[in-house]
Amino acid sequence: MTNDDSAFAALGALTDPVRRRLYRYVAAQPDDVGRDAAAEAAGVSRSLAAFHLDKLVEAGLLTASSRRLSGRTGPGAGRPAKVYRRAEVEHAVSLPPRSYGSVGHLLASTVENAGLDRELQEAARAAGAAHPDVDDDDLVDVLTERGYQPFWDEGTLRLRNCPFHALSEEFPALICGMNLALLEGIAPATWSPVMDPRPGGCCVALSRSSG
Repeated sequence: MTNDDSAFAALGALTDPVRRRLYRYVAAQPDDVGRDAAAEAAGVSRSLAAFHLDKLVEAGLLTASSRRLSGRTGPGAGRPAKVYRRAEVEHAVSLPPRSYGSVGHLLASTVENAGLDRELQEAARAAGAAHPDVDDDDLVDVLTERGYQPFWDEGTLRLRNCPFHALSEEFPALICGMNLALLEGIAPATWSPVMDPRPGGCCVALSRSSG
């Protein structure tokens, strides 16, 4: 199966509305999701949720593992439950085929080799600031629209997804610096984006400015 075939198969799995709801819910969560929680979020039975979740695993959109949701171990802790999380593999389809990834790699490589990190950050910050005024009430929606999948971790707004993940893997300093500058431009003055990388998420987190 070619890469295009795999991408078509993965996206085809989301034609079912129940699967779309389940995928969106699981993908947005910072932790593994059990069948009960996914079923409740999608408004379907546990057995139906299990069926569709496993189909999403087969399509490569989710990954599955087993663990005790109670957090206890030893006798009486119960059987391990099947849990799901978003797969790290990216799927993209363009008709006719386009090679934006190759261009992005070439541009990032050129900028890095030329030592233009500061100029890239300035451009990213200006691009973020060009967004219509964002206030505290809008910030989560704006970040969601841009694909960051924000979620609250106590008083910190963390980002489940990095929209630039593929390039950040190859050019971490360049792309993460650009991303931080972009979010500095987007965020209201009452917020402070900072570098705070965590496994399985974006390298930037946002917190309210003190004072």
